[in-house]
Amino acid sequence: MAEVIGVRFKNVGKIYYFDPEGKQVAAGAHVIVETARGIECGEVAMPNREVPESQIVRPLKTVIRIATEEDMAHVEDNKRREKQAFSICLKKIADHKLEMKLVDVEYTFDNNKVLFYFTADGRVDFRELVKDLASVFRTRIELRQIGVRDESKMLGGLGVCGKPFCCSTFLGEFQPVSIKMAKEQGLSLNPTKISGTCGRLMCCLKFEQEAYEDLLKITPKVGAYVGTKEGNGTVIDVNLLTGQLKVRLERNPEAAARCYHRRDVKLLKDAQIELHSKEIADLSNLEG
Repeated sequence: MAEVIGVRFKNVGKIYYFDPEGKQVAAGAHVIVETARGIECGEVAMPNREVPESQIVRPLKTVIRIATEEDMAHVEDNKRREKQAFSICLKKIADHKLEMKLVDVEYTFDNNKVLFYFTADGRVDFRELVKDLASVFRTRIELRQIGVRDESKMLGGLGVCGKPFCCSTFLGEFQPVSIKMAKEQGLSLNPTKISGTCGRLMCCLKFEQEAYEDLLKITPKVGAYVGTKEGNGTVIDVNLLTGQLKVRLERNPEAAARCYHRRDVKLLKDAQIELHSKEIADLSNLEG
């Protein structure tokens, strides 16, 4: 076991482990640590605790110090400088006529590097832009191309549900979301219904998937052959959350389908949920 604290550097970013070296640090405090990018100031998301050695990667970076008032004043000063750098970079992008959208600017705590995050449809030759920015800021410049999901996480906003984006409120890391999840959850495979503001599949499909998988184990699927008190029939519609099924009885297939709860039918032969090649082709651009 090893004693660590968890530090994040963005509001809803990934949590990184650091060696507190005996310092007791409460959640919400700020600490100065050394990272691969240089000296950074981060917020403690997880106070001192012991974790198994298998969960950490050695060597573990140590906490330099708990942030002082001067350190926090420097962080605020960097935020003001980032706004100025954003405006300057926008002008430089326009001057170089580059097809890229600037999303965010970030100074490292020690001011040894300025990072510019941008999105673009393809690869962008920004070598001249980097030289131009370096001559203005007199420090190391890094331009980092990010995806549309990362852009939404950085900028925030409201989802189709009317609530703030999951990615910008509590999802620390993105997880892959697939068309198969939407199909298994009985959603319409209409891109406007299952994609978020970023244009990719909604993140909520992933963290709701486990509940739907449990329900699929106990609920007959569309096309399943079941027995009811009125006779055998085929399931033509399913509401997984309520457990309600619509069954077309084989003794009278022209009649309206009967409604049953999953507890009131006996599964005789289940069906499979399949994705057709056309569905995959039409919606593959939503994944990722």
